[in-house]
Amino acid sequence: MSKEKEILDEKKYNKLIIVLSVLIPIVVAILFGVKIPNVEPLTFLPPIYASINGLTALVLVLAVLQIKKGNRATHEKLMKLAIMLSVSFLVMYVAYHMTSDSTKFEGEGAIKYVYYFILLTHILLSIIVIPFVLITYVRAITNNIEKHKKIARITFPLWLYVAITGVIVYIMISPYY
Repeated sequence: MSKEKEILDEKKYNKLIIVLSVLIPIVVAILFGVKIPNVEPLTFLPPIYASINGLTALVLVLAVLQIKKGNRATHEKLMKLAIMLSVSFLVMYVAYHMTSDSTKFEGEGAIKYVYYFILLTHILLSIIVIPFVLITYVRAITNNIEKHKKIARITFPLWLYVAITGVIVYIMISPYY
């Protein structure tokens, strides 16, 4: 594929990437404030979506190991799985918060500051990582492999951090459910 074709293929996705990168956090924020009345709280979801975060982290690491071994097809399948897991997490997370009251962290002292630091960085990076994931994916599907590799070096640690800190946040707040 010529460089011009790669650039054109990428450009056709840019508007969609921008729209999704803005729309997803806004919709999540709006839905986070919506409470569905007279619905059984989905209190069983937090350990499930925390496990999905853990699985996402594992899949991301496996995907990197596969590409380092030259297994492009397996890498691609694992990355698609990581995206599906992240979407599944997000749907469950929003569903939980639409049916259940938020849980307050009740730890005191230094652990409280540690928890809120992890939570804040988790939330901020979960928003920031969206366009990185989308751009990285588009560069792969448009076969712009050099640019894909370049941005994947940024996307991977951000996404991995978000996945791992999602599990840590759950573990830290789970005694207060």
